[in-house]
Amino acid sequence: MERIKFLIGTHKWLEDLRIQRSVFLHYTARLLAGKIKVRHYARILKRLLYFFSKMKENKYVKIGRLTKVNLYVPFFPTKAFYTACDKVTVFDEKMPAVSVLISVTSACRFNCEHCYQKYDKGKDVDIEVLVKVVRKLQDKGVAFFNLEGGEPFLVFDRLLQVCNAIDDRSEILINSTGFGMTPERLKMLRKNKNLMGVMFSLHTDSPEKMNAFMGNDEAWSSMVKGIAMCHAGNIPVMFNTCLLPESFKDGTFERILDLQKQFGGCLVQLIKPKTAGGWLHGQIEKFNAEDAAIVKEKVTRYNQAKTHIGFPFVYCMLMEEEPEMFGCTAGGTDRFYINAKGDLQPCEFLNFSFGNVATDDFDTIYYNMRTEFHTPGQCLLCDQFASEIYEKYLENGSVNLPLKPELSEQIYAGWDRGEPTRFYEKLSQL
Repeated sequence: MERIKFLIGTHKWLEDLRIQRSVFLHYTARLLAGKIKVRHYARILKRLLYFFSKMKENKYVKIGRLTKVNLYVPFFPTKAFYTACDKVTVFDEKMPAVSVLISVTSACRFNCEHCYQKYDKGKDVDIEVLVKVVRKLQDKGVAFFNLEGGEPFLVFDRLLQVCNAIDDRSEILINSTGFGMTPERLKMLRKNKNLMGVMFSLHTDSPEKMNAFMGNDEAWSSMVKGIAMCHAGNIPVMFNTCLLPESFKDGTFERILDLQKQFGGCLVQLIKPKTAGGWLHGQIEKFNAEDAAIVKEKVTRYNQAKTHIGFPFVYCMLMEEEPEMFGCTAGGTDRFYINAKGDLQPCEFLNFSFGNVATDDFDTIYYNMRTEFHTPGQCLLCDQFASEIYEKYLENGSVNLPLKPELSEQIYAGWDRGEPTRFYEKLSQL
């Protein structure tokens, strides 16, 4: 595994200059080649500078010549990075989504209590259908494919077919528990040079707690073996961590970060607990203003303090969702979700659907979803409307999620998505 460097302070500032110079030269070359209009050139550069200004709180991850500035922005200076940048070159219609989460299977050996797919019961969508959708999404400008299960390595042929369908215009990140992973399978996936990481779940600070939480005595050992295989295969290791408020007060957060550092992780996605799937009932502890302040103080320390330079970059969902940042990016504003059955959802944490890629025309249902989410809002819909989704789920005697399209429409038909997100409002005006 190439040496991982973390950039803060002056080193990060210098890297910003390198990125900005490269971006300037890239779009200047496209201008001179007649691929962008003269009247759009300055606006594109202003939009990109505005977007990168939102990265000021981030710790950058540098692996060899590649730099990660944000979880959902592909490594610079890959082709996929510029696919993401091309989002802001669109002026006459809604800017494209740059990221999608796709479940390639529901097969799983674990039973995590918080799983947002806990009630997504049904047959995996035909792989040929899924591959066609993936190719369409690349053509629509998606730059970042986050592939998961269940456990994707349990149906390796499906995972491999999807990865092989994604060319270097996009980056691939695979979520895994390590179960079913082998060095040979990683080598086959690594032939696609755009596989840029494997993300493991680590929500507790000990093997015993993790095995209990995930409902399998092999959870910890599977993760440890998977991490070792990724390092041996020169694949960056990342983590996702979902913690309730108490874990930021009793030292659990710090102990988990210590472990993730020891495991050689380069990035941690800190997930805010959501009322979805197994937790759709809403009976979980919520973050109040004091809790949120504690989280932000700790994340800032780990990302910016010299004393914590050796720790992974912490991508904090709670901070990214703030009104002054990106708000709610669901519904194809920046991201969306396709579950293992093929249901098109605005977000993995919003358990309703706009249709199914196997039975509906994909272009139509994708357009309908993005039209409903045309103006990005500050309201965190997964928090605000979970109770209504849960009520519909119970009232109609549903045995699985997401809600069918006709029930889903009853949720979003009259909802208030809050004030427009200032970031996207300003971005479209530049």
